Amino acid sequence: MSRRLWLLAGVAVLAGAGAWVALRPAPPPPAPAAAAPAAPLGVGALGRVEPASRIRRLAAPGGMNIDRLAELHVQEGDEVAAGQLLAVFADAPQKDAAVAQAEAALREQQAALERLRNAARPSEIEAQRARIASLAAQEEIARRDAIRADRLVPSGAGAEAVAERARFLVQRLAAERAQAEADLATLSSARPEDIALAEARLASARAALEKARADAAISRLHAPIAGTILRIFARPGDRVGAEGLLEMADLTRMEVVADVYETDLPRVAPGARAEVIVPGEPRRLAATVREIGWQVRRTTQAGTDPVAAVDARTVEVRLALSEEAAALLRRRSNMQVQVAILPGPAPLAGR
Repeated sequence: MSRRLWLLAGVAVLAGAGAWVALRPAPPPPAPAAAAPAAPLGVGALGRVEPASRIRRLAAPGGMNIDRLAELHVQEGDEVAAGQLLAVFADAPQKDAAVAQAEAALREQQAALERLRNAARPSEIEAQRARIASLAAQEEIARRDAIRADRLVPSGAGAEAVAERARFLVQRLAAERAQAEADLATLSSARPEDIALAEARLASARAALEKARADAAISRLHAPIAGTILRIFARPGDRVGAEGLLEMADLTRMEVVADVYETDLPRVAPGARAEVIVPGEPRRLAATVREIGWQVRRTTQAGTDPVAAVDARTVEVRLALSEEAAALLRRRSNMQVQVAILPGPAPLAGR
């Protein structure tokens, strides 16, 4: 009997414990762990090596009117200074002769104007004054002879024809003296309209000389910048075609031009650090974003992925290289490289 009571008591205890467990409030769920902030992503792109000065393609300055090369003063690989003469075209001698002719015409007009401004020489003026004095004396003598001839006509001692010739001589000498005095005035000082005409002719001669010099200048090709001759397309005696005469660039500063997809552009900022992977080089070259282009255009880089979008729209981003990297890539213009633009701008110098 006692064993049965003990069994019933155990069952009652277990039932009470189960009820307490069932009615106990559930503990609050554990708080979710805070999500870790996503790390900023970098930007990958294809790029090409290019001089900071860009590759300059030089052609005949006068266009297709000057198409035959006479002289070539450089070879591929030559270092040239800004303004150095590179080539001379076939019409240069003709243009030089036109310059010499224009210079002679200018000197002629300058001399004519100077002569007008200075009037005649002192000896010419003195000679003209002496001529005037001589004519005045002859006129006085003729006047006296005419008076005597007129007095003799009434008395019958002189003929009327002689008196008339004497009067005519007086008039002729008076006219010659007046003409000589007018010539003296012209020799002493030039007329304003004559000076204005001479100045206009001088200005025209000066303009003709400037035009001749400009024509002669386009018969010669000078280096627009200091740099290296990269490629020559024509030799002396050849006609210069549409591809131009030569290509040159300043190779002292090299850059990488990356074609960044327009969707990645918000993650690129000037000053951001970047790495350049050059085919055949075991190490990555450090670079810095120097300039972001102003236009969105179709990509110019051709990748090896056959399913890649060949008409993707990109923006040119120019990366500055260190002097060591620039020296390594100096002979690799237009080489295709891979670019990785790292997140975050580069630290400013001095900080």
